[in-house]
Amino acid sequence: MTRWTGLLTVMALGAGSVSCDDAKPPAKVVRALVKRTGPATMEIIPVEGQLPYCMLFTTSEKGVIRQLTLTRENRSIRCEANRPVANTHFRVPVQEGKVRVYVFFSDEPVQANWVARQLYELRDREHITAMDLRLPGRLFMDTLEFTPETGAVVDAGSTAR
Repeated sequence: MTRWTGLLTVMALGAGSVSCDDAKPPAKVVRALVKRTGPATMEIIPVEGQLPYCMLFTTSEKGVIRQLTLTRENRSIRCEANRPVANTHFRVPVQEGKVRVYVFFSDEPVQANWVARQLYELRDREHITAMDLRLPGRLFMDTLEFTPETGAVVDAGSTAR
């Protein structure tokens, strides 16, 4: 009798593990969009439902780390959904190549120097997630890419030089 109970238990556990293998991985959540506004300029636009504060950093192919949302208090700023962060566009130096844009969303203002220091420490990693950072409160992160291009902006009726 105990053999049958053991056999049924093993079969039930085996059947349960098969259904787990068929599960699809969770879909990537898009928290922000990058919008090209010129050959080497972009806007970062948070989507609906994000935490109220955000800050932006880029890391270039050349290894340069830049803080894009620099304020007097050196903290994250309020970000509204479907509106460009800081209501501005950001220029990316063409000579530095493609950049990764790290968008950090938080439920409270976060000191930017904490984030900058940790990004510097993690600079050699291929992928960085919010779990890699030691920051207070709730934090979500999105990684976007932008490749600046050379070229002149041409108005209608004028020629590029």
